[in-house]
Amino acid sequence: MQELKAFNEKRAEIYWWFSSLFAKELTEAELDQYQSAEIRGFLSGLGENPTLKPSVDRLVDALNRQIDREDGQLELAADFCDLFLKSDKESALPYASMYVGTTGLLHDEPAKEMEALLAEHGVAINQSLNEPADHIAIELDLLGNMIIRTNELEQEGHFEDALIEQEAFIRRYILNWVPKFAAKSQALDSFGFYSAVTSLLVAFLELDCNYLAGEAE
Repeated sequence: MQELKAFNEKRAEIYWWFSSLFAKELTEAELDQYQSAEIRGFLSGLGENPTLKPSVDRLVDALNRQIDREDGQLELAADFCDLFLKSDKESALPYASMYVGTTGLLHDEPAKEMEALLAEHGVAINQSLNEPADHIAIELDLLGNMIIRTNELEQEGHFEDALIEQEAFIRRYILNWVPKFAAKSQALDSFGFYSAVTSLLVAFLELDCNYLAGEAE
């Protein structure tokens, strides 16, 4: 159990890291950290998994090219804006409601479902993120909280039930739309940093579901 709980902490940290990347543009200081040994080591660790390596390699390549980019922070912030904040025709909007169903338009149902789940788990939306509850950053933040709270459980049966719940949440509320979001990001992101992040997210979600299914058996 202790090894599983330690691994859970790492899983939660990774989901919170993804959440932070989709929540807002990176500041100059945050971007500098991506050139540090600590974060480069973190990415290298992810890249040791064959499933994640192609996306990690793309992300590292984008970070290496970012070093030589004139006005790099402003350019990456513009990439974020172009990719996630414009109209549906111009951007890959990071909301479940854009990809769930057949309308291709923002609608309330996914956000209301997520609001109910946030309330059920007692997780508050960061007030600085003025977004509907079906925003990818909010869904990933909730998942991170679900994972950490699993570590409060002491009975093995309850722990396994929580892992089953996490897998079901990922499949029903995230993997039901994020691959489409990632595909649109690939098509629209010419520099490649955020498209690499979305590609890595999909690969990690799928890998995590396989892990959860195995641990809960």
